[in-house]
Amino acid sequence: MSFEIQELPDVIKLITLLSLERKDYLTKPQFKKKVEKYLNNNTSIELNDLEEALEEMVSEGLVIDDDGKYVLTNEGFRLGNKWKSVLMNREPILEVVAGLTDGTITGIVVILSTFLAQLSTYISMWAALLSLAAVAITNFSSFMLGGKTEDIADTLSIGDLMIYSVSGIPDKAERKKSLSLLKHLFSILKEESTKTNFLSALTCGVTTFLAGITPITAFLYLPSPFNFVFPFLTVGILLFFLIRYRSQKSKVHWKITLLETSVIVTMATIASLLIGNL
Repeated sequence: MSFEIQELPDVIKLITLLSLERKDYLTKPQFKKKVEKYLNNNTSIELNDLEEALEEMVSEGLVIDDDGKYVLTNEGFRLGNKWKSVLMNREPILEVVAGLTDGTITGIVVILSTFLAQLSTYISMWAALLSLAAVAITNFSSFMLGGKTEDIADTLSIGDLMIYSVSGIPDKAERKKSLSLLKHLFSILKEESTKTNFLSALTCGVTTFLAGITPITAFLYLPSPFNFVFPFLTVGILLFFLIRYRSQKSKVHWKITLLETSVIVTMATIASLLIGNL
């Protein structure tokens, strides 16, 4: 089974996968209405073109034809999510990882600073809130501005490649339909990318704050020795998650990833403590 954007049915299949939900159980006219609604009713799709696309999706195992009603298969749902991840960056794991990393390092710095300077609980909590708020806001703004620019650039690049591909369709009418559908599709994707980018930035900011405030609060308010055990146990669990994720994604042995992560966290912590004492 292959899925390439080279012909009009390929464009319709892509829009169909993006617009459908797993629970949708629709006839051909309902399918047509659903796809056109996804495109904000800016263009119309001919029923015979949709029928051709649906027949191909059934043969490829993406859709099941249940006595005239069509529903996504597990493979179709999975492929649709893959396209959404590529076109709309719907994979917030990077934001979570960045938030956990920055929040963890900030939490360690505040805990060690509080312990070494023998600060009161009140002052320590205010220092923690200010530090974490600053880091969380910085992460939010970085992902919001940088991520938006990157997402738009990626979407435009993919759009240019698809337009270039369908521009070679010999039939003039089919080529015109394909280009029109792609134009409206990427107009919708730009709007959705803005929403997704905001959610990603918010996820990073909130994760940063929670990853830092949890061990700090435990250190300040739990009785000894739990005020030391729980925070560093929490940090250890977060670092384990980061190491496991990085190891799987980079295909590098976990021991090497453990060493790299430990060095990075240690250096960042020491640098922050030194700067704080200047």
